[in-house]
Amino acid sequence: MAADFDIARIAELARIALSEEELAGYSEQLEVILEHAALVQALPTDGVEPTSHPLTMVNAFRPDEVIECLDRSEVLAAAPETEDGYFRVPRILDES
Repeated sequence: MAADFDIARIAELARIALSEEELAGYSEQLEVILEHAALVQALPTDGVEPTSHPLTMVNAFRPDEVIECLDRSEVLAAAPETEDGYFRVPRILDES
C-alpha cells in the first residue's frame, strides 16, 4: 500500500525508527483518517460561506477607566524581600 511507503518515508525524514508492526498500525490509522476526510470532502457545501469558526465571534471590549491603584507600601510590605522600594528577586541570569 502506498500509505505504508509514505509513513516509512516520513518516519525516515523525522529520524524515527518504526517497527513493521508500528508501520502497519499507523497505516491503518491513516486509512481511517483519509476515509473520514473523503466523507467530509463529499458533503454538499454549495452556498455555504467559508468560515474559520462555526460561531460568530465578536471582541468584547470594555471602556478604559482610571481606577485607584494598590498602595505601594502595602504591596511591598507583602513581598518576601524588597530593596530600595522594589521587589527583590533571585538572579536568573549569570550577570556580573
